[in-house]
Amino acid sequence: MEKKTTENFSSSENMKEKGFAAGQDRPELQKAIQEIVDSGFLGVQLRVNDEQGEWVGSAGVSRLGEEAKPPTNGHFRIGSNTKTFTATVVLQLVAEGRIGLDDPVVDYLPEFGLDPRITVRMLLQHTSGVFNFTGEYYEDGTVVPGIPWQGQEWVDNRFKTYRPEELVRLALSKPARFEPGTDWSYSNTNYVLARLLIEKVTGRSLAEEMQRLILEPLGLSGTVVPDTQPEIPEPHAHAYYRYEEAGEQKTVDVTRQNPSWISTGGDMISTTQDLHTFISALLGGKLLPAPLLAEMCKPYPKIGYGLGVFVQNVGPNGDVTIITHNGGISGYAALMYSTPDGSKTLTASLNYVDDVAMSLAVAFQKATQRLLEEVFGGGLAGAADAAEPASKQD
Repeated sequence: MEKKTTENFSSSENMKEKGFAAGQDRPELQKAIQEIVDSGFLGVQLRVNDEQGEWVGSAGVSRLGEEAKPPTNGHFRIGSNTKTFTATVVLQLVAEGRIGLDDPVVDYLPEFGLDPRITVRMLLQHTSGVFNFTGEYYEDGTVVPGIPWQGQEWVDNRFKTYRPEELVRLALSKPARFEPGTDWSYSNTNYVLARLLIEKVTGRSLAEEMQRLILEPLGLSGTVVPDTQPEIPEPHAHAYYRYEEAGEQKTVDVTRQNPSWISTGGDMISTTQDLHTFISALLGGKLLPAPLLAEMCKPYPKIGYGLGVFVQNVGPNGDVTIITHNGGISGYAALMYSTPDGSKTLTASLNYVDDVAMSLAVAFQKATQRLLEEVFGGGLAGAADAAEPASKQD
């Protein structure tokens, strides 16, 4: 194995050489990420922290037509992992006494005329019933579209700016999916409302509050709340989108885009190191008081979703619990898994050629399953249910 293919680091700088040597003893992880590349993805960067220490590696390519591997701690769009960060900020404001978890959202955001039964908790748990502004997919196959986020129309308008209020008003112009609190359905609108709630209560931008409450205390220097900014900091792998124009297949680099179309549903940028530090600190009790962390990790029975996290009881006997959120956005997928105490984590990014058919969705599920089995033990059938198709989630 060449050093180009995989870099492995111990937790201290002066142990880099030893860390690399130790990484040779975990060829199963390198094999797993190579299999992901072989299944159709362009590149993978993986970070595992467990009882054997830290292992970091990459496979595949950083961009089409070139041979360079993805950086092992490059920046990437994290998609719906943004929801876990946002839910944490809301709960931190609950801890500060500035928001009530079971307060009606309309009390804070009266301008939208929300159903008064919708509470802050329902936003974070996806039990509000509010229409998903990226479109609703019903069990009978019916699709009610929202804003354009696929195909040539999205490609041509990928630098357009949407304001969060605009996304919310679009969603509220559509019928609710169900009565508040009576069911569960994944809706990006819930988290755009959560952003507006944070900004209304604090009088500061979400980016400022995220910096105050999470990024600065944890030293997450690689994590960005971009709002409307299209750039990703270097280094980074590239993301692509394939679409049809006048009967011809075209592939375009969509690494640069204005992520305001998804807003707090999935706009943030991070690294595998920062995601590890964040989820480990969160579940280790460093960001929330124990009662609120317990609320966060209490799953809604129908789907196993807490407040900004999926809670999965897996393994042959259902005796292994993992806390997770994954995300996908326009050629990037992000994985974030942890044991409930934050002691064992898996964070990863995949870059790939996305398309309207989400043709890599099944491969994404299988890849996730394979990694989980390697890191959290065998028999994790069903764990990848937490990994929604790499684009449909956002």
